This record gives sequence, structure tokens and C-alpha cells, in this order.
Amino acid sequence: MKHTTEHQHRSQHSNWLRAAVLGANDGIISTASLLIGVAAANAAHETILLSGVAGLIAGALSMAAGEYVSVSSQADVEAADLTIERHALATNHASELDELTHIYIERGLTAELAHQVADQLMKHDALGAHARDELGFTEANSAKPLQAAFTSGIAFTAGAALPLTFTIFATPDKIIVTLSIATLFSLALLGALSAKVGGANVVIGIARVTFWGSLAMLATAMIGNLFGVITG
Repeated sequence: MKHTTEHQHRSQHSNWLRAAVLGANDGIISTASLLIGVAAANAAHETILLSGVAGLIAGALSMAAGEYVSVSSQADVEAADLTIERHALATNHASELDELTHIYIERGLTAELAHQVADQLMKHDALGAHARDELGFTEANSAKPLQAAFTSGIAFTAGAALPLTFTIFATPDKIIVTLSIATLFSLALLGALSAKVGGANVVIGIARVTFWGSLAMLATAMIGNLFGVITG
């Protein structure tokens, strides 16, 4: 009988989804907050735009570099663990078989069946079996530095482009109000989208990003206004 049931698990997209959401969220919040802070200091419209462009470029590069370094460190740890496991398999195969058998027993298999499963899996791919069931490494969650860096950089750029675009078309006397409303709306959409894709609660996703976004914009607006008063 043909098996027709299909499951679409979201965890297999966790790496790129995390990088994309983090990048876009940071791009929107940091750029909008920067623009609002500069605007609150009574800067000229051209200065505000220049600050936004500089923030976009610096932020995108910083986000990509940060993700690459962070995920590369994770990849190094994974590679080191696999090297240790590879050596153990080559020098003490019987002990590694017992170790894998014990893992399956703890998961609910009988001792006999656990031994059979461990033996078959190790004959097929010993390192892969231990990487998956002992170390918890899978293809879905393996570290991919270039993918994380590219995704984060592009996502940051896309996110930062939103408040920058709103600033271009906003009238000078309404930049702060326009940016605040547009940014909160953009954050709400991002929160809803990421929650929907990740299978989480949409309301919580929206509330989470809009709260921190509001807090960041309020803080930079207060600082910008303070500097505007001092220099004025």
C-alpha cells in the first residue's frame, strides 16, 4: 500500500530562517532608530538620508561578517567532534558499537534490537550514525557559514531599505512620525511572517518585534533630541 501522508517539518529551515529574520529585523530597527535619532537632532534631510545609507552599508557588512564568524566557530566545533569520533571508530570499534547500542536502549528499544540496529547502521555509515545519534548533528542543523552570512547580509539590506525609502518620500517636518508608523507596520508584518513560517503564535511574534522596535526608536529619539537641544 502506498504511503500518501506527507509531513512538512519547519525545523529543516531553521538555519536560514533564523539568519533571515535576525537580519531583516536588525535592518529595520537599527536603521529606523538611527534615522529617527538623527532627525530628532534637527539634522537636515540630506544628512538624515546619508546617515541611513551609511547605516545600511555598515550594518549589512557587519551582520554578514558576524554571522560568518559565529557560524564558522560552530562549524569548527562540529569538525573537531567528528575528528574525535572518527578516531574512536578507527581505534575502538567495539566500544563505539556498545555506546550506540546503549543510546538506542535509552530511547526505548530492547537490548537485542538496539544492538541489531546499531550494528546495521554502523555497517552502513558508522560516522554518520554516531554524528546523528550521539552528537546530534544532522544535515538540517549543520553549520553553514556562507549561507548564514549571505542570508543575513541580504536580509539586513532588505530590512534597512524600508525605513530608508520611507525617509526619502517623507516631508521633513513629518519624518519622525512617518518613520515610526511605517517601521512598526513593517515590524508587525515581519513578526507575523516569521511566526507563520516557523509555526509559532502570530500575535506573540508581532508583539515581540514591535515592542523592542518601539523601545529602540524611543531611546534614539530621546538621545537625538537631547543632542539637538545641546548643539542648538
